[in-house]
Order: sequence, then C-alpha cells, then structure tokens
Amino acid sequence: MSGPGDPPEGTPEGAPGGGEDEYRSVVFDESFVRAARLQEYSALERMADHAPAVRRRPPLHRGLSRQALILVLLIAVAFGTAIYMGVRNPYQSSATRRAVEPLQMTVVPLAPLGVVPGTADTASLFAHSPAARFRVGAEGIPLPAARRTAHFSDSQVVTALTTAKEYLVRSSLYPEVLTGQEVQPVRGLIDAEQLDQFDQSFSHPAADGRHAPTGWLVRFDPARTELADRKVRVQGTLTVTETDSATLEVTAEHTFVYALRPAGADAKAPASLFTVRRELLFRFDREDLRTRQTQIVAATVQAGPLSCAEDSTNHLRPLLAGQTAAGRPAGTDPYAAGSAAAWCGTLAAGAEPKF
Repeated sequence: MSGPGDPPEGTPEGAPGGGEDEYRSVVFDESFVRAARLQEYSALERMADHAPAVRRRPPLHRGLSRQALILVLLIAVAFGTAIYMGVRNPYQSSATRRAVEPLQMTVVPLAPLGVVPGTADTASLFAHSPAARFRVGAEGIPLPAARRTAHFSDSQVVTALTTAKEYLVRSSLYPEVLTGQEVQPVRGLIDAEQLDQFDQSFSHPAADGRHAPTGWLVRFDPARTELADRKVRVQGTLTVTETDSATLEVTAEHTFVYALRPAGADAKAPASLFTVRRELLFRFDREDLRTRQTQIVAATVQAGPLSCAEDSTNHLRPLLAGQTAAGRPAGTDPYAAGSAAAWCGTLAAGAEPKF
C-alpha cells in the first residue's frame, strides 16, 4: 500500500526509491500535479487582487465509467423488453375488445290454476313433486367434460364453465342473495363493462327488458316470504361452444325449486314450493377468462306460482300455501318507447306437488 505522498500514477521513473529516501514524500511528478484539486496562483496572478493563495480546479471529465455504461445498457434492455411484452400481450386490452352487449332479459310469471298446495313437512313437499330426484344445491349444477377448442385450451374452457357455475350458485343459491340482503356476491362476477347496467337495475328497477333485478338473480320479497328449507333442489345442464377465435359462450339451463313460507311464520306453518326456470347465456373473451368474470348476454326466467297482477321486476312475490292467483298481468303500452311486453303464463298442474 503506497504512502500518503505517492503520486496517483505510481512512483515516477528515476525517482529514488526505498523508505530511507528523506525526500520521497515531497517528490511529485506531472500526473500528480494535474490531479490536484487545488492550484497555486502564479506570481503574476498573485500581483492582482487575489486574497487567497490558491484556487480550486474543476474536476477532470473522463467520460462515463464502465459501471455507468453497463447500468445504462441494462435500463435500455429492460425498457425494450417492457415495450415488447406490451405489444405481444396474449390478452386483449380493453381498448381493443369487442363491445360488450347489455343483458337482454325476460321474466315470465307463471300463475297457478288453483290453490297452491302446501304442508309443514318440506321433505314431503319435495318427495311429491317433480323435484323429488333433483340434487341439492351446487351438486345439481355438474360440469360437463371440458375439451379444448380450436383457439382455447382445456384450462380456459374449464375456467369459463366454472365461472358460469359460480354465477349460478351465487345468484340462485346464496341465502343472503335470495332474501334480498346482498347483491355484491353476484356483482363481483360481472364484466366491468356491464356493471353500470347492473347497478342501475337495482337503483332504478324497470320492466324494460334490461333493468329488472330478477333478471340478474333470484330474490324474494323479504317482507312476504322466507326460506322454509335452505336445501334448494337443482337440475340442469351447462354447454360450452367457441363462437369465434376470441370468444367462448356457455349456455345454462337450470330449474331451481325452493321451499317457502310466510315471513315471520312459525316453523309449523305450511310451506309450499316455488319453481324458477333460468336460461342464461354467458359470454367470455380472453380478458374475462383472465379476470374470471363474465358477460351475461341473455336471461329468460320463468317462475311460479306467481300472480300475474304482481310486479316481478324488483322482487319475486310467490303465492304461498293456500293462496290462489287473481288479476291479469300489467298492461302493455305499445306506444311507450323502450317498454317491454308484460308476459304471464300458466303454471302447469303437473309442476306442483301431489298429495
């Protein structure tokens, strides 16, 4: 290790070496002088009005160091990679996605021909109905065998099917949704571009074919109805198809059967069955598959026993045990722009329990 007086470029040629040289600490070569940060004024300069004896020299500019050049190169490579990955993103950006269509919905009340049958024994109700062999809850929504399509992998097809099933479970089986307490479990699965329509449906319900809460999910009027049995019976199918190189569609056709009784009634009060047939068309682009959300293109709901005179837009108001249908469906104004026809059907006698 050199001493404090060593010049920056080593010992100059011809300079005496060895620790015994008494002048070694004061012998400086030209390189040492050039590297000095302080410079003494010349005799001529000192004759001017210079108070200090020395001046500070500007630092030498030797260009970028090797480390700085490597750092700049790494930053350039990283920036170029980020641009390349952005251009080659396998998922479509929201700016290039096909426009998401609004949900088109139809809700059809089914009026009973006579008195609604009922009993306090809900197991007996199901056993004497067409739902006797239905499975309970999500078990009634089995997934079909998933096979890759021309442009979608096995895992992407499975994602579409499981997301559609999850939507059916949350919108048709969650007790908090059925009783009108929550909508968030359903909302979380809907494509972001349909959220405005979803929110408007619940803030300003309308029977216009686009903004009926009962088109999005199943929910009963909590002031009139409560669940007599949380074990909802379900049966139906899911099918998936590739409609083009960027889109998968899942068709869901399911029948849900609920045991209901009047709100606040004793557990021994007669219960009755309520049937909801839901046909939903789900659409998935690659962004939906990535986020595990879905676009709902169409929804057709048939539910009964209901009274045609009741408004089924915001809540379903089932006819319960011992009640009968009365009145006609709400009138349809053919002159009103944007209005939907008031549909109403008849609940077949074979759809009700037989005792």
